[in-house]
Amino acid sequence: MIKINKNQTNSAQASNYETELNLENFDQIAPKKHDPKIYQKLLKKAQDIGDKQSEVFALSRLAMIYQSWGQYREAIQYLHQQLVIIREINDRYSEANTLGNLGAAYQSLGQYQEAIAHLQEQLAIAQEIGDILALANAFGNLGITYQFLGQYQQAIEYFQKQLEIAQQIGDKTSEANALSNLGISYKYQGDFYQAESLFLQGLKIHEELFGGNNPSVASNLNNLAILYQDQGKYAEAEPLYQRVLEIWEKQLGKEHPDVATNLNNLAALYHAQGKYAEAEPLYQRAIPILIATLGENHPNIQTVRKNYFRMLSQLPDEELSQRFPPEMIEYIQSLRHA
Repeated sequence: MIKINKNQTNSAQASNYETELNLENFDQIAPKKHDPKIYQKLLKKAQDIGDKQSEVFALSRLAMIYQSWGQYREAIQYLHQQLVIIREINDRYSEANTLGNLGAAYQSLGQYQEAIAHLQEQLAIAQEIGDILALANAFGNLGITYQFLGQYQQAIEYFQKQLEIAQQIGDKTSEANALSNLGISYKYQGDFYQAESLFLQGLKIHEELFGGNNPSVASNLNNLAILYQDQGKYAEAEPLYQRVLEIWEKQLGKEHPDVATNLNNLAALYHAQGKYAEAEPLYQRAIPILIATLGENHPNIQTVRKNYFRMLSQLPDEELSQRFPPEMIEYIQSLRHA
C-alpha cells in the first residue's frame, strides 16, 4: 500500500501556559513519546478559568497527538470540540485549519465523502479570507482524497495547485508533499518514470528538512519501494522497506497503522517472490494492528486480509487441510483462479 504524505496545520496559537508546561519542543518530539496528560492538564485549567485560547490550544495538541498515533477517532472528537469553540469566538483562520485537520482524519478512516465535505468547507473559507497556507493544505488533502477514490486526474490537478502555491511562498514541506503525492498518482496511471522522478524530488527535500529518520522520509522511501516492486526490482525494493520499518517503529511505535502498512508491503514483496514463510508472519502481525487502530471495516483491513488469503492460496492443499477448517479452505482455494 502506498503511503500518502498528509498536509496538517497547527490551528491554534500558543497557550499562556506553554512555557510552564514545557511544550515549546512539541514538533521535535517523536510521536510515540508525546504525553497527552500534559495537555489534558492544560485543558482542565483553561476550562476552569474560561481561557478559550488556551482551551483551543490544548484541544489542538491533543488532536495532533492522537492523530500522530493513528487513533483517528479520538483525534476527531478533540477536533470537533475545538471547532465549536473556534466558531464561538469567530476565528476564521483557525476554523479553516481545523476543518482541514478534520478532513485529513476522516480521510485516514476511509470516510472519504465526510473528508471532502470538510475540505471543501476549508477551501471556501481559505479563499474568502485569503489564507494561502490553508488553501494549499486544502488542495493537497483534496488531492489525496480523490486519489484514494481512484480519480487520479482530479487528484493531479489539486496537487499541482498545491505545488504552485508551495513554490510561490517557499513552503518546502508542502512542496515535498505535493511532489510525492503527484508521484503516487502518476504511478497509478502507469507512468513509472515520472513517478520515480517526483518521489526522488520529494525525498530530497524531506531529507534536507528533517534528516534521514523522519516519518515523511519513510513515506517517500515506502513509495519508491512499491514502485521498484511493481517493476520487478525486488532487490532494490527490500532494503527500502526494511529502512522504512525501522524508521516507523522507532518514530511512531510498533502498533501504529503506518507500521502495519509497511508490514503488508514487505509481506507482499516476499509473496511475489514465493517466500511464503517470510511473508505470512508479517501479514499476521499487520492485520490486528489495523483492526485495533482503524476498525474492522476500514478499506486497508480488507486489502491486507485479501493479500494474506491470496498468499495462503499458493500453499499445498495438504498444508491447508492441516491448518484451517473446510469452509475457510474452500474460500482460500477459490482465490487461486480469481
